[in-house]
Amino acid sequence: MSEDTSDSELPSIPGKRYFTIGEVSELCHVKPHVLRYWEQEFPQLKPVKRRGNRRYYQRQDVLTIRRIRGLLYDQGYTIGGARQSMESGQKSAPGAAGNARVQELIGELEEVLQVLSAP
Repeated sequence: MSEDTSDSELPSIPGKRYFTIGEVSELCHVKPHVLRYWEQEFPQLKPVKRRGNRRYYQRQDVLTIRRIRGLLYDQGYTIGGARQSMESGQKSAPGAAGNARVQELIGELEEVLQVLSAP
């Protein structure tokens, strides 16, 4: 498992509902002990735990791990920097509420522009 593998070289994610830590390790090219450590460092990463504390990751978890991996391994972020980037990325994620706010701000700015350009 090479840690310098880019996202384009990662295997595709199968259409399963849950993945074991071993499967996620192979899908993301990250060792299991690193995944367990990242769970402590990144609040976005919360796999389902069942009998005997066995972890089961969902597709969204795998995508989150790939994003964290990209920030750390490909872009050279520190753990703290990657955590900050993940938190700010979640807050500014495009969605209905985010798009509505952007449209509202555009309207306000157009009104200010009209006031400033009036004779």
